[in-house]
Amino acid sequence: MPQIIVTADRRSDGEGAVMLRERINLSDFESAHFAAQLVERLGWAVEDAQAAERDQAESPYGGDRSSRGGNQSPHSVERPPSELAQARPA
Repeated sequence: MPQIIVTADRRSDGEGAVMLRERINLSDFESAHFAAQLVERLGWAVEDAQAAERDQAESPYGGDRSSRGGNQSPHSVERPPSELAQARPA
């Protein structure tokens, strides 16, 4: 199944923080509501990735955010298709 993934640029250890990972189907785009919500989630993910990159560049920890509580964004979301289907109106 196709998926959209938004990550922050990779850290020195080669890992990039995943801000959004969402599986999608072409049929999902038949709903204007789904499309609008997806664009909103993409915007949040890009904003969070940009903040993570900025924090990494400014961090006295050399980009290792694990000592400060991890790299999970407040907007991070990883939803299975079944949960998304329940959130959409019929």
